[in-house]
Amino acid sequence: MARIVMKFGGTSVADIARIRNVARHVKREVDAGNEVAVVVSAMAGKTNELVAWTREASPMHDAREYDAVVASGEQVTAGLLAITLQNMGVNARSWQGWQIPIKTDGAHGAARITDIDGSFLIKRFGEGQVAVVAGFQGIAPDNRIATLGRGGSDTSAVAIAAAVKADRCDIYTDVDGVYTTDPRIEPKARRLDKITFEEMLEMASLGAKVLQVRSVELAMVHKVRTFVRSSFAEPDAPGMGDLLNPPGTLICDEDEIVEQQVVTGIAYAKDEAQISLRRVADRPGVAAGIFLPLAEANINVDMIVQNISEDGKSTDMTFTVPSGDTAKALAVLERVKDTVGFDVVQHEEGMSKVSVIGIGMRSHAGVAATAFRALAEKSINIRAITTSEIKISILIDGPYTELAVRTLHSVYGLDKH
Repeated sequence: MARIVMKFGGTSVADIARIRNVARHVKREVDAGNEVAVVVSAMAGKTNELVAWTREASPMHDAREYDAVVASGEQVTAGLLAITLQNMGVNARSWQGWQIPIKTDGAHGAARITDIDGSFLIKRFGEGQVAVVAGFQGIAPDNRIATLGRGGSDTSAVAIAAAVKADRCDIYTDVDGVYTTDPRIEPKARRLDKITFEEMLEMASLGAKVLQVRSVELAMVHKVRTFVRSSFAEPDAPGMGDLLNPPGTLICDEDEIVEQQVVTGIAYAKDEAQISLRRVADRPGVAAGIFLPLAEANINVDMIVQNISEDGKSTDMTFTVPSGDTAKALAVLERVKDTVGFDVVQHEEGMSKVSVIGIGMRSHAGVAATAFRALAEKSINIRAITTSEIKISILIDGPYTELAVRTLHSVYGLDKH
């Protein structure tokens, strides 16, 4: 017998027929004698509808009331799945985030989980009951519902798995695992059997949409073995009930992966904007004067490059932000221009960031050089480069994104089965 947390996303619970299919997946695990908690998202499209209604009611709305509205999508799904399971003879009940309780900080609309008491769920497991939990939500210090931001149900699932000390957390989605890159761009992309927490964290933060970044962080910190699986596979297909190696991709500790590839995958993020500050005063505190106000405006800055200006007396500072934040970033920079001291701001939109990721890069030289040569041979100009122990990120012009992804996928042999 094992303790399993199963999470199902919006497309997996899009209508009653799909909710019945999800119930069959859950019943399979119950029939195998496992203790089960299920975390569900809102039905596909419902959260967008609720958000649109909130904005229509008032563009400048109270964030706490926004959370009260958008959290209702998951509550509907949880109730419908519990009813469906009961109809199949499974002892199940629905739980809202505040009933467990899942405690969060006070950042309504983008809250972070601070604590979960798993004792109620564990007690009900002992009574043979399946817990169907509304994902994406918890209770803030002000005793009001708080939501966790886009993809928050993934985070709910991993956090609950950690709280109840689950043997594994299965994230069911509309794909059957984590691929070496986006199969829509490179048909030769292949599904990975295993990927380390660190690699998945980089993949998620650099553009792969399979899992929310925060959920991978939590899984890594609490060592929650996490499987990415397809909810559209037949619940009773061969191997679906395998406790140790079900179909899908296992995200796990580095120690579980015996033979490590140098490069594991290629991620990409479109719609990046490059902002350059020319002739910035070269003195201590300037970087803080630029990036602290941007952080306070909740603008995610990436790929920071600093170099000496042509006059030799000042510096040029270049960084990237999501294109949607360009106007806000330029307004912040205009506000601090006199304090920081720089001549001019230049910006260019429509850029893409392509990243090469692999834990094996730690012990192999020449990985970056291979990427640069391959892109040069395709006449792809590199605008900026950042590196870490296990990743290289390259900024290029947007129209070359797909060519760059396919080129790098091939040059590292990821298209070979």
